[in-house]
Amino acid sequence: MLSGRTNVNKFLIEEQRRNPALGGEFCMLMSDVVRSCKAIAQGVSRGALAGVLGDAGSENVQGEAQKRLDVLANEAFINHCDWGGHLAAMASEELDDIYRIPPEYPRGRYLLVFDPLDGSSNIDVNLSVGSIFSVLRCPESAVVEQPTAADFLQPGSRQVAAGYALYGPSTMLVLTVGNGTHGFTLKRDIGEFVLTHPNLTISPETREFAINASNERFWEKPIQRYVSECLAGQTGVREKDFNMRWVASLVAEVHRILMRGGVFMYPRDTKDISRPGRLRLLYEASPMAMIVAQAGGLASTGRERILDVQPTSLHQRVPVILGSRDEVERIERYHREHETGEDQPFRSPLFATRTLFRDY
Repeated sequence: MLSGRTNVNKFLIEEQRRNPALGGEFCMLMSDVVRSCKAIAQGVSRGALAGVLGDAGSENVQGEAQKRLDVLANEAFINHCDWGGHLAAMASEELDDIYRIPPEYPRGRYLLVFDPLDGSSNIDVNLSVGSIFSVLRCPESAVVEQPTAADFLQPGSRQVAAGYALYGPSTMLVLTVGNGTHGFTLKRDIGEFVLTHPNLTISPETREFAINASNERFWEKPIQRYVSECLAGQTGVREKDFNMRWVASLVAEVHRILMRGGVFMYPRDTKDISRPGRLRLLYEASPMAMIVAQAGGLASTGRERILDVQPTSLHQRVPVILGSRDEVERIERYHREHETGEDQPFRSPLFATRTLFRDY
């Protein structure tokens, strides 16, 4: 396996030699994506010095207030990737419809999907944020000159590559092309992402979980059961103590899991019954599911594997439970037991009173 001073371009060339189906066009596309992430990293690192903090005064398609860096990050992906001739179209969490390559540029047979700046609520308080991306092949039946949103509606199992950039104390790029998950660190003096974490692996066991505890009253019973058991620690049925974390940035949460294990949960809840989940399938859940799976972990909605979910719309949302395989499989089992009534002992009044917070 490549290591040491291998940069991301050399890594991609070696992957292409291993898998000729990727082709040179794929490597060039990934180079454009990498340049996008470098540009965003520069903007994030300068923060208030560059006047890029604060609200943009607009909303995205989901009705969420956009930060200035949301807009700039979206423009970075488009400006770096639309002219190279490798793409038929792009889809962004920040755009209502797909972005078609302008007619003055050649088109390729790949599709790029991205969340330009994940965790943007953390920007103004200087906490970690990131970018998430995914590469798909344009369906053979599609007309490359006239791509449609339907061309993007492919299950995660058909992704060619997925990755994220983490803009933290150091900028990292984590990438999979279907042959393991690998981490690169930006060496700023030469402007290159260098391979520093080859073959990342998620331990199947963990004593750490991440969830937004303020939503506890809205969770489904299987999630309440799981979290209650974790909080009971050594005195409960798990007979071991757990730590709880929450960063409010999917990139940061997944990165922590890749580094030291854990399970992340943004489950289905009843807070907004119009939304079956909070995270977007194409822009967040599917790419992270591929990254986690290639590291030996598992990603699920609680009822099915995320990589098997067939998208029905560009901005579809799903519940997300991902990380250490043993814990995700346990949570899936709790969902099955709840649906079949096998969890009756855990529906008793005694169990129901075990909550995260005392009532006063």
